[in-house]
Amino acid sequence: MPLLDTGLLYRAVGLTVLRSGDDPSSEADAAAACAFDDSLLDDPELRTETAGQAASKVSAHPTVRAALIKRQKDFAAQPGGAILDGRDIGTVIAPRADAKLYITASAEIRAARRQAEEPMSNYHVILADIKERDARDAGRDAAPLRQADDAILLDTSDLSIEQAVQQAIALVEAQLSSSQKGT
Repeated sequence: MPLLDTGLLYRAVGLTVLRSGDDPSSEADAAAACAFDDSLLDDPELRTETAGQAASKVSAHPTVRAALIKRQKDFAAQPGGAILDGRDIGTVIAPRADAKLYITASAEIRAARRQAEEPMSNYHVILADIKERDARDAGRDAAPLRQADDAILLDTSDLSIEQAVQQAIALVEAQLSSSQKGT
């Protein structure tokens, strides 16, 4: 099934802004960066903390959200379905999705995981950045970070990757089975 990490779209906008020497906090600069080429989604630099911080800033701009929302909705609506990963999928992009998970982990665990991916990084800096980003994303006016009412919570703090995947599959299968029985 096709998969879209929607955060990469915002990271691409943020990285485009940074590469052009502009300011991610400027709505005009961020809006101008929304016309990036899809090939940018394969750039490994999108996975850096710098790109993540820029993404959090540009995603707060309503014009950026509006520019990227159609792209995400079209992806979600493709024949046969799709999997989308992002902070507002269940509440904004696909509120009528057949199955929804709200996957989380504690800020401390997420920081440790990120540090393991980037061994030269500082755990305390990463943790502070994660907490700041979560607070900014939860407090923004445009599509704030929150669990959809009908999404099932999956906290992966104490799970391995394999365990998290197994639980996610089981939860989605249960949701799909339940919705088919209800129709």
